[in-house]
Formats: sequence, structure tokens, C-alpha cells
Amino acid sequence: MVDTEVQDIEHRFPCDTCGSDLRFDPGDHQLTCDHCGNKQAIEGTGAWSRSIKELDFQQAVQNRLADEDIEETRVTTCPNCGAQTEFDPDIHAAECPFCATPVVTDTGPHRHIKPRGLLPFGLEEKAARGALVDWLGSLWFAPNGLTDYARKGRKMNGIYVPYWTYDADTKSQYSGQRGTHYYTTKTVVRDGKRKKVRVRKTRWRPASGRVARFFDDVLVLASRSLPKKYTDGLEPWDLSALEPYNPEYLAGFRAEGYQVELIDGFDEARAYMDRMIHRDVRYDIGGDAQRVSHVDTDISDVTFKHVLLPVWLAAYKYRGETYRFVVNGRTGRVQGERPYSAWKIGFAVVAGLILALIAGFVIANSQ
Repeated sequence: MVDTEVQDIEHRFPCDTCGSDLRFDPGDHQLTCDHCGNKQAIEGTGAWSRSIKELDFQQAVQNRLADEDIEETRVTTCPNCGAQTEFDPDIHAAECPFCATPVVTDTGPHRHIKPRGLLPFGLEEKAARGALVDWLGSLWFAPNGLTDYARKGRKMNGIYVPYWTYDADTKSQYSGQRGTHYYTTKTVVRDGKRKKVRVRKTRWRPASGRVARFFDDVLVLASRSLPKKYTDGLEPWDLSALEPYNPEYLAGFRAEGYQVELIDGFDEARAYMDRMIHRDVRYDIGGDAQRVSHVDTDISDVTFKHVLLPVWLAAYKYRGETYRFVVNGRTGRVQGERPYSAWKIGFAVVAGLILALIAGFVIANSQ
């Protein structure tokens, strides 16, 4: 593959009225100038434009993708969590948006597969902060100070997080056994008495057959910057609303480079496919119970996309501890590290002991 020229991707778009930087406004779904209020539509949006090209998986694994599908950008790697994030070239020091660790930006090029599509942000930062504050307020034993800090704290970071999607056509042959339940009666002795009870048994018969399934857009997280349980908790994502990649959507936001390579992501996607195929096999065997002995799957026509999904991110350092929270930039669903207040827990324990003593005193007097 021919090397591409290293470029600085600024994701900046000047206002045609005053020259200030435009930003993508999730509320208006267009570019907005905070200086003069000018608004500029993003061309090529809408359902009619959402035909996003899939790329051939084998060609990518063999490094035979076309040059137009590859790009090089300059990214900064966090020394603490390993996140690879694009910063503007004129920024030389900043905080990692994933863990609040101070970082010094570097100029190292990062060669990667271009994004093919993205989900634009649908929530503004104010709405995302409100969802986070409500979520913290609903948690038992969460410290009030952290909730107040989140409500009044610094600005949240809007990050486009990388994902892979995989399509594949599968045909599977299987062998196993189908179980049919039946009941017999036997006599047992209980408490010195003879009783008849029903006993369930299973009659097993050989079973074999074929199942087929086409998998569309199996989603795999391509980042290691946040615990996977948090990002999985942001699902579902409306992938039918994906827009073809357009850097104008990144104006005012950041994009994280993928850390999970394409082939490693497919291993996770394949594990998901195998679970679904196994479920299909059990359904095809039928009966009251199933045993699956062997499944041989032929997988073909594997394609993929590199896509970016919107996440509002908050990393707060509170009393020496770092707490990280993520908010789905479309639905407002919140996930994060659960904080605990020591004094609230202590108060609950003391209150519980007092109530137990009172209850014991009342019972003792009533007897």
C-alpha cells in the first residue's frame, strides 16, 4: 500500500461572516458561530444520503485497501489510560478527556482506516450534564459534593468514540440430540409413609441439520480508554441514523483514534455470532431440551465499517479520587463509576442499629 502524506486534521471551519471558528450544534444539527450567531447548513445530510460503503474485511487484513480509505493524523497518547485523541495542532498541553490526566501533545503520526460513518451528537452539553446530575442524584450513598461539583463543574467533553461494525453471511451444519420429557411414577417413603411421586425423565434422540443467518452491523468497541461495561451500557445505538463521515460534524468536538485493531475486533464479533448461531441451532433442534455436539460454520462475504459514535464524557477529580462518567450523545443514557459517601453509609448503619434496638425493645415489652 502506498504511504499517504501525514496531515494535521484541524476540523476547523471558518464562519463566512466573521471568520471565527464554527462548531456543530446538536440542537440545530448545523454549524453555528458563537461569535456572531451565523448558522451554516451541513451539505449532504438526510436519509437519502446514508448509503455508507462497506469495506472488504480480507482486503483490509492483507493491507490491500485503497489509499482513499486510509489516512494519517497526529494524535496524543495519554500516559495513564492510553487513549489516543486528536488535538488541534496549536494545543501543546491539555488534560486527557477520559481520565483528567495532564498530557503534553505530541506530533506522532497515526496511520489508520478512515471512518466511513458517524452518528452526529443529538444532545447539547447542558442536556448531557442534566442527565448526569439526575443519575448521580438517583444513586444511594452518592456524595452530595460530587453531585454539586458535576452540576457546577467544568465543561463536559464531547468525544466521538471509535467502533467497528461487521457484516457476514453464515451457514452452519450441526449435530446434537433432541430431548423429549416424559414422566414415570415411583413409590418413596417420607415421614414413615409410602407416597407415589412423578419423576421427570428425558428421552434423547439424534438430531442434525443446517441453519443460516446474515449478520448486519455487529457492533464492537474499538477503544480501550474506558471500561467496556460502561460503553456497553450506553447501548442501544440507532445505527440506521448513521451519516456518511463528514469532518464538519467534528467541529467543536474531539475524535478518538481506534486502539482495537480490525482483526481483533472481528474476534469479538465472531464470538457474538457464534452465540447467536448456537441459539439458532437449539431452536432448530426443538423438543423440550437440546444437546449441541458440533457446529461447523462457513462464514463468507465479511465486510466492515469504521464508525464514530457520540459520547459526552466527564472526568472529575473529587477528594483525590477520579470519577469517570459517560453519557450517550443521542439518548442521554448515563453510565459511570459509582461513588460512595462514607458518612452516608455510616449514618445508614447507625440508623439501622437504632431501629433494630427500638424494635427489640418493643418486642421485649410486648412479651
